[in-house]
Amino acid sequence: MKRPSASTETSRLLGVIVAVVVIATLYFARVVFIPLALALLLSLLLAPPVAFLERIRLPRVLAIFLVVVILVGLMGLIGWETSQQFVDLSNQLPSYEQTLQDKIHALKGSRGKSLNKASAAVKELENEINAMAPGALPTNGATKTPAVPGSSPSRPMSVEVVPPANALGSVENLLGPLATAGVVIVFTIFILVGREDLRNRLIRLAGGGRLNVMTQALDDATQRINRYLLLQLVVNSSYGLVIFTGLRFIGIPNAALWGVSATILRFLPYAGPPMAAVMPIVMSLAVFSGWHEALLTAGLFFVLEVLVSNFVEPPLYGGHVGLSPLAILLAAVFWTLIWGFPGLVLSTPLTVCLVVIGRYVPSLSFLNVVLGDEPVLSSHAQYYQRLLATDQNGARHILEQCLNDKSLEELYSSVVIPALSLVEQDRHRHELDEEMQTFIYQSTREIIEELADPPAEQRTEGTAENSSELTRSKIEETDRVDILCVPARDAADDVVAMLLVRLLERYGYGARSILIDTTSVMLSQVAELNPGIVCISALPPFAVNHAQALYTKLRSQSPDLHIVVCLWHFEGDPHKAAIRLKLTGVHGFFTTLPQVLQHIALQTEKIASGAKNL
Repeated sequence: MKRPSASTETSRLLGVIVAVVVIATLYFARVVFIPLALALLLSLLLAPPVAFLERIRLPRVLAIFLVVVILVGLMGLIGWETSQQFVDLSNQLPSYEQTLQDKIHALKGSRGKSLNKASAAVKELENEINAMAPGALPTNGATKTPAVPGSSPSRPMSVEVVPPANALGSVENLLGPLATAGVVIVFTIFILVGREDLRNRLIRLAGGGRLNVMTQALDDATQRINRYLLLQLVVNSSYGLVIFTGLRFIGIPNAALWGVSATILRFLPYAGPPMAAVMPIVMSLAVFSGWHEALLTAGLFFVLEVLVSNFVEPPLYGGHVGLSPLAILLAAVFWTLIWGFPGLVLSTPLTVCLVVIGRYVPSLSFLNVVLGDEPVLSSHAQYYQRLLATDQNGARHILEQCLNDKSLEELYSSVVIPALSLVEQDRHRHELDEEMQTFIYQSTREIIEELADPPAEQRTEGTAENSSELTRSKIEETDRVDILCVPARDAADDVVAMLLVRLLERYGYGARSILIDTTSVMLSQVAELNPGIVCISALPPFAVNHAQALYTKLRSQSPDLHIVVCLWHFEGDPHKAAIRLKLTGVHGFFTTLPQVLQHIALQTEKIASGAKNL
């Protein structure tokens, strides 16, 4: 096995160092990067309305001012209404205290005996431990002074006086988020004012002169993020509206507050919905004396989240985000660890940008592979990989999935035959042992037999032109023409020959294949069966010479025999290959299943018409 060169190892080490430096920079400079990232995200949302105002002849600065003022006003209005709801809730809390106490007493009463036994056992164990401890106080009924844990007469515990919290600390805690919000708004305004200049500088910095690639990357990232945020806003707003309606129907106080909270918290991946459900469930326990309302509230959140997460979001987000579910989870964990709560909010848009970068920058393509939702293996590679893992059921499942939107002819052409070509390549590189080859070929034969079992009316429609041609050219039972498929050399050729036979049988032809043997034995079988057409099945890249030898001997043995050479998925020049095979004009040379089937349809029609004339 070839060892990695020193330059390759150096480049890998350099890549690891760069990744560590970037992550460390993002963590230690998060005070700057978090407002900047939020501002970029906010500018993407505000750019369309600003552009609309500019199109109606409004100056850019005034358009940005109006959009920002409207946004701040809406946020202030929502915040004011939410605060009023909280004030109303805080005023009602004392009236709910008795209901909570009754529920706690009811729980204790239902489990009173068990709790009492457990409490007695704990107290008894505590007394025994105290009696065995060195310097333990006597446990008789004498009056004792309670001792502070960890203290003794010789070593009194130190006491620290903590001053009460002052108003200045509260103001500082409040000014922190407000200051961050102010910085975000300022960044957003400056980004919107000079967005073209910022775009050009980014293209010049990252593009390296590749204007087309960077333009596509920026457009792709912008469209994906805008569509994602718009769809998320619609879905989460609808989610909050349903929560508000359901809680109002149940009778939970301040249902509007919990609906708005559910809408906002659902922008947090994974953590938001449980956080939104906690307070309404607690309120249902505090307000109502029974348990029915609490179960309804919990069920409302659970059922709605299951429906939205599994049936609404996947089809909506699937074509617009481009992230796998695992990537969304990993992104949420990663960005939360380095940026905290803002990182959780920004995790999906930032990861979308990384996926787009990986799609358009070859050196970073691993980002698209790791985080994207596009298949990184073709169907035929997946099928071959499952067979290499000796997972016959998994390989069959892949073909069955492909058969949902492909005809059997397309399935064989685009999946099975290319997979067998991969097998041939690995076999000639001596990377497959005999046992693995046998398993792959035998499994493919069994799967082909199973797929060929359904009746004709259950198969999916194939290529309309080919299917209609084949149907029109079927031969009557009394005038049936035999088609014999002969493998050129090895087991892969034999499997494809069997595949062709099964496909011909589905279209109503009398087709057979012969097993691999010595050339003389196969020639004698051809002479004995005396078919009308012989198809030589050869799978590149190393079957051309064998196909040529077999073709030459068949033509010498039976000059009038119509021979079709099938060099499956040959990637070279077909004309040069035909010259190399020394084909005569009447014989056929084809590289795909549709070509072979179309040729057989025409040839059998000629044979049938000739037989009827006789």
